[in-house]
Amino acid sequence: MEKDGDALRARQAFEADPKVAGHLKLLEELGVTDYIDGLADRLNNYRTLLSRGMSIFECDSIECILEATVQHLSALYRPAFITFLWKPVPAHSDITVRTYRRGEPVSTELKLDNITAFDSFFSGRSKPVPFAEMEKNVDDNTAVAPLRKLKPELVVPIIGPVDLYGIVLIGRKSGGTGNTGNTGNTGGGNTDGTGNTVGAGNTGGSYTAREISFLQHFMFFVSNAIKNHLHYEHSLRDIKTGLYNHGFFMTRVKEEISRMQRSPCVSSIIIMDVDRFKVFNDTYGHLAGDKALESLAHVIRQNVRTHDIPSRFGGEEFTILLPGAEAATALMVAERLRTSVSEMTVKWEVPLPRITISLGVFSFGHDEEIATNDIMRRADEALYVSKACGRNCTTVWEPELFNRVVIT
Repeated sequence: MEKDGDALRARQAFEADPKVAGHLKLLEELGVTDYIDGLADRLNNYRTLLSRGMSIFECDSIECILEATVQHLSALYRPAFITFLWKPVPAHSDITVRTYRRGEPVSTELKLDNITAFDSFFSGRSKPVPFAEMEKNVDDNTAVAPLRKLKPELVVPIIGPVDLYGIVLIGRKSGGTGNTGNTGNTGGGNTDGTGNTVGAGNTGGSYTAREISFLQHFMFFVSNAIKNHLHYEHSLRDIKTGLYNHGFFMTRVKEEISRMQRSPCVSSIIIMDVDRFKVFNDTYGHLAGDKALESLAHVIRQNVRTHDIPSRFGGEEFTILLPGAEAATALMVAERLRTSVSEMTVKWEVPLPRITISLGVFSFGHDEEIATNDIMRRADEALYVSKACGRNCTTVWEPELFNRVVIT
């Protein structure tokens, strides 16, 4: 603000110079000064857009990206809702849905399994489009119908290198002023970064061409921020199952051990293995085996918390880090998983037998110093006991576990 005041005073002093005044009048008559003022406004608007965009890139999680996007758009236009649909693992079709109304997250019943039906429509399209246009050009009504119920005004694609990573649905403007304060203009409202001022005159409804232009530029930042986050997440995940990979899991276990040195808590590890999986592969083929592992991974994701770390440890072996979970909680999660997997149906070309898993649980706390390898070894010992005791069961590690179990 101080720099702006200095610039204004310098300009006033310059214009007050008698030698300049005569030429200035001519420049005004020719429209040169208006043109310069327009350039200055555009420069200020682009600075605002860049500032808003950079705040998106400073986010370190997908939740932060979504919340920052909602905050900016709600301050400018107050859309009736904003819904994000994206593939957490680009190579898989499963989608995550997050909806915000009045800037706050809300639950949404959206019966849509994937967004592959929109791939061809958005091929070559990177700009926001009216929902009506997408609705008219996408033939798959089963994919469009759930979105139609939300009554979106605009659809913004998130385009990956090969296919569609996600879409953002934006509802109609609700009207009213934003709530983030002035960002550079002096007209009493918020500038959206392209010279459009949102203030008391915004009565809601459809978006103007200028507002859509802003959304195109701003959502470019949002789209790329989401893509960058997904690419980073992809580098930490197993390609086949979409779960975290071995390396990331071990890193998080080490971090959990360090965290325990600073705060008293207990965490747990679950390690599981598919029973007689070699026989399954030899009988039905490796492609059927891959499908079974993908189905198992889906069940694992459904049965853990958002901050748990499920991973494919290698082959048919899977692990879960449960931060803050004691042995009793970990056992409950393990048994829930075991039951869910035994009831799981794997869709394949021919009927496949149900698979089972054996599990081992180990809990560790701040009161004992233990290395990462020892944690994994003890969880593996518990798994070994489950295998030896007939499979399809869970064992919690205890001291002298092997001495109390007869292993043949």
